[in-house]
Amino acid sequence: MTSTPSLQDKAIVRKAHYAPPWVDLSIIGIAGSSGSGKSSIARSIVNQLNLPWVVILSMDSFYNSLDPESSRKAFLNEFDFDAPEAIDFDALLKTLEDLKAGRRAEIPIYSFTEHKRLKGTTSIYSPHVVILEGILALHDQRILDMCDMKIFCDEDADVCLSRRILRDVQERGRDVEGIIKQWLTFVKPNFVKYVDPQRKVADIIVPRGVKNKVAISTVVQYIQQILLEKSKEHQATLTRLGRESLKTPLSDRVVFLPQTPQLRGMSTIIQDVNTSSEDFIFYFDRLSALLIELALNNAIFAAAVIETPQGNIYHGLKGDGVVSAVVLERGGSALKTGLQRVIPDCRLGHILIESNVRTGEPELRYQKLARNIDTHATVLLLDAQMSSGGSALMAVQVLLDHGVAQENIVLSTYSAGRMGLHRLTSCFPKIAVVVCQLVEDIEERWIERRYYGC
Repeated sequence: MTSTPSLQDKAIVRKAHYAPPWVDLSIIGIAGSSGSGKSSIARSIVNQLNLPWVVILSMDSFYNSLDPESSRKAFLNEFDFDAPEAIDFDALLKTLEDLKAGRRAEIPIYSFTEHKRLKGTTSIYSPHVVILEGILALHDQRILDMCDMKIFCDEDADVCLSRRILRDVQERGRDVEGIIKQWLTFVKPNFVKYVDPQRKVADIIVPRGVKNKVAISTVVQYIQQILLEKSKEHQATLTRLGRESLKTPLSDRVVFLPQTPQLRGMSTIIQDVNTSSEDFIFYFDRLSALLIELALNNAIFAAAVIETPQGNIYHGLKGDGVVSAVVLERGGSALKTGLQRVIPDCRLGHILIESNVRTGEPELRYQKLARNIDTHATVLLLDAQMSSGGSALMAVQVLLDHGVAQENIVLSTYSAGRMGLHRLTSCFPKIAVVVCQLVEDIEERWIERRYYGC
């Protein structure tokens, strides 16, 4: 007789989910007249926080591409860039929605000297907080509803005009006469019509721009509180997943290297404290090649018929699709030699995740993946050691956010803790994991230190 799952069991199943800190990001909107100090305030906030996951998103990137007639007017300072119709709010909304869902967003590059969007884009991925600044940042209700804090910059009109003249002459190659013409024709009337009404929905009105230290300090403290809450929530998720590992068997997607006498002999040399640096590197490279070979059993193969040198027909297999690898720095670099022995021309990407020295929480510091990684048939994720699994969880999420299918990911690691393995496979049950040996849940990262000598 099959028993009905209890409510508690159902809750455990539902909670087998991992969300990194950059999911459901917070948005700070800063609006105000042209030249009111929006960009300066945004930069001041970012500089004071000095964190890579607090970024500025300028609405200037989302100006619509101009048709030939509008472009002609723009060069004559006769096109209205200050009306809502000049901005692609739909594209901006899609960008914010992608970032809020944890996906990578491609930001257009708009040239004010050429009055058009350029071919390239700028990628934004994994910010925890986005500071959206623009003259109409608080205009569209859809975007307004997404903002966690709304700021309006208030500055004297003469100051705004003087700042605009300096900026447009120095950065956009315009003449003073054209700037004043555009100011009187479009900027000033649209300020009254569209920009100034935004102060009514603002949470904070900031006069005097970056000179207003009190207002900027208030925003910085608010963002610090947001980041603290995200950190606590992330750590609570990791703790919960760790508790669940105590009552769940290991997934059948976890495969261990067969403990042959040869493998145990190499592991003995690798783990011996008296092993020389040269011998350690030699035997670890041999073992890492075995790990990669076992990981490639998860790659996709297609039937192939060939003729042998003896003139016989052999029915075999050949790799089907691109195999690439992502090195989880810096421990994963110790597996690169083994990887290159097995796949000499393997495409490589890199992810750097560091643990916060104060909280122990993993933090994404850097990521650069192979081009079109979402189309690759197999993606090997390399790390020398995995204990609690926090870094591996975050690294897998990065790959998923970049379009890699979960079943195409294979984590290869020399050693892993039971807690880390369970955390990873319960949140991402379709990935494969190849391990040499099971160790304590919390183990010092000694392999990279011995491999690199520091």
